[in-house]
Amino acid sequence: MSAHVLSSFEIALVRLLEALEAEETPLNRDAAIQRFEFSYDLMWKSLKHKLKDMGIACMSPKSCMKEAFKQGWIQDEALWLAMLHDRNLTTHTYDEALARKVYRNLSTYYQAMSEILESIKE
Repeated sequence: MSAHVLSSFEIALVRLLEALEAEETPLNRDAAIQRFEFSYDLMWKSLKHKLKDMGIACMSPKSCMKEAFKQGWIQDEALWLAMLHDRNLTTHTYDEALARKVYRNLSTYYQAMSEILESIKE
């Protein structure tokens, strides 16, 4: 497993938590969403490396999520698919109402990504 990717994922989660603990302002909300995007990208790349080490290939976030579900690292597949959906929305469009909606989900996403980090570190 790539230690660099895993370490970067851990750092990204710490920074996401910092943004989530800050007072909600438009600037902090935007920062939290950006940090979520970084965290999500590093999370699925960490999964990809871990699965590769196990002889399992996955080439996209969705395929890596499905494999992680099969491994028992992910319990709530619907949550992870919603997270992927929100990640894709925030990347391609900016809308104030959408930003507020995604921001409300970030604490749940942070917790889920923290749990997957612990699973793949084992």
